Amino acid sequence: MQTRRMDICINNILEVGVANMFNRLNKKIVIIIVSAIAALSIIACFTIFNSKKVTTPYNTFLSQISEGKVDKVYLGDKPDMKVKLKDGSIYYTDNPRSLEFKEALLKQNVKVEETGAASAGGSPFGAVLSLAILSTLAYFSITMAKKQKSGGMGGIMDITNLNKNTEENIKIGFSNVAGNDEAKESVKDIVDFLKDPDKYLRYGARMPRGVLFYGPPGTGKTLMAKAVAGEAGVPFYAMSGSDFVQVYVGVGAGRIRSLFKKAKDHGKCVIFIDEIDALGKKRDSGGVERGNDEREQTLNALLSEMSGFTENEGIIIIAATNRIDTLDEALLRPGRFDRQVEIGLPDIKGRYEILKIHAKDKPLSKEVDIKKIAEETVFFSGAMLESMVNEAAIYAAKRNAACIEKEDVDRAFYTILAGDEKKDRSSIKEIDKKITAYHEAGHALVAKIISPQNRISRVTIIPSTKGAGGYTMNIPPNRLYKTKKDMEKDIMISLGGRCAEEIVFGEENITTGASGDIERATEIVISMINRFGMNKNTGLLSYEVIYKNSFNNINDEIINESKKNIEALYKEVKEILVENKDKLTRLAFELLDKETLNECDLDSIVSA
Repeated sequence: MQTRRMDICINNILEVGVANMFNRLNKKIVIIIVSAIAALSIIACFTIFNSKKVTTPYNTFLSQISEGKVDKVYLGDKPDMKVKLKDGSIYYTDNPRSLEFKEALLKQNVKVEETGAASAGGSPFGAVLSLAILSTLAYFSITMAKKQKSGGMGGIMDITNLNKNTEENIKIGFSNVAGNDEAKESVKDIVDFLKDPDKYLRYGARMPRGVLFYGPPGTGKTLMAKAVAGEAGVPFYAMSGSDFVQVYVGVGAGRIRSLFKKAKDHGKCVIFIDEIDALGKKRDSGGVERGNDEREQTLNALLSEMSGFTENEGIIIIAATNRIDTLDEALLRPGRFDRQVEIGLPDIKGRYEILKIHAKDKPLSKEVDIKKIAEETVFFSGAMLESMVNEAAIYAAKRNAACIEKEDVDRAFYTILAGDEKKDRSSIKEIDKKITAYHEAGHALVAKIISPQNRISRVTIIPSTKGAGGYTMNIPPNRLYKTKKDMEKDIMISLGGRCAEEIVFGEENITTGASGDIERATEIVISMINRFGMNKNTGLLSYEVIYKNSFNNINDEIINESKKNIEALYKEVKEILVENKDKLTRLAFELLDKETLNECDLDSIVSA
């Protein structure tokens, strides 16, 4: 078995090597063939052009001069010369090549033009073609020589693409970044170091070799990296981790080396690698696995370049990832990415500052309260906030309004979360609308009863373009942590819709509308058991760590405990809705009548 595995590994290596060799040979052959065909085609065209040359006896030419028919003669060093008649026709005849001949022509009022080498035997067109052929062949020869010198495909980097991703004068600074004050403070000394390295060298300090930004998507990791380069006034090289991952072994490593070589030419600069997990994932500990060699070589090249910072003074590497847990430990150790800065979702203050930046140049109505919007947009990233403000501006422009009104912002807010409202609702049956009304009323009523601190800003049964039949906008308070009770309440609110269906229409008539709610509830309860140790029977254990250590015989226990928790919470929800069935019914009928209810409508019904 071991011998067979070794044979497979050797065959895989040979296949990759042969594939690379044939790829290089094929590319060279194609270049040579294309060049040859192009050259032959041009020469053939030139030959055809010359073959159409009209010749006339010299005596006829002399007769035409006497008759005054010749307009112009092109004299050169060739044995024949070009003659143009006054009727526009052109022909060639013998060239006497004497000074007296030119004088005689001028006396006969014939124009004479000296053409030099490009005379009757050739033409400017032919000279240009010849030069083009020679230039093309020279270019391909030099290109192929460079590729061979650098080791074929493995050692080259597309410098054109690199230059396209380089920005010399970044106009973005820390004033353009809001909502991540802690992250800004973490990188301000790097800007100071780039501006005045001597100040730190006096204390024997070195610049951090790398900074890793991690956090959810859309939180401003790229923007923060640009701000560092902009504040420091240094060039900004932006690449993606996937730019270095190629099929052929050695290409990615060559691109890493080319990137650093190009960066060294500038001296001080910021290299930004987005989605670094594409090339920096944890390496497998055993075996030769085809397809991983390229990624590992690329990662090794990056680690090697980062370790050689004695030559790279003034170069700072900033990387970004949404999944820091998947990165190789060699990247995360001190001396590589010395700093790991979390760029998380903004708090209410951060959201307010972000909204102010994006609304600065937009004509907002005085009715639009940015502080209130910041309160409502819990768990919004910076990108979502920017998109919301932009959508509001688009809606206002469509209406040709004088400014962006509150209705535009509200519509954009709900569009970002749930999608745009469907315009054609004629195909929706009355029974489906009734089920949706009770379902959403169940969510809203449970939320209002068990979590009065939550804001229910909107309940609607209007279907959206994202596939929802309706939705309840539940906005929890802004808190750093969630308690066990908070998580249980979130599960109960998610189960409120299915429970309302069962109470009103019977257990046999529950629908598929609760699929998303059940998914959310399952995720929360498994997190409580798996990650946070919030279950008495499973104990204070992180089962994710247990899985990593190959203890896989505990799945049934986690499923059973999750099921028990969900059933117990569902029972509580059912009791709440049965006790408040009259309020549930009133809410549902109000939704059927108005289709959409706001917080004031809900409060008046629940408090009655």
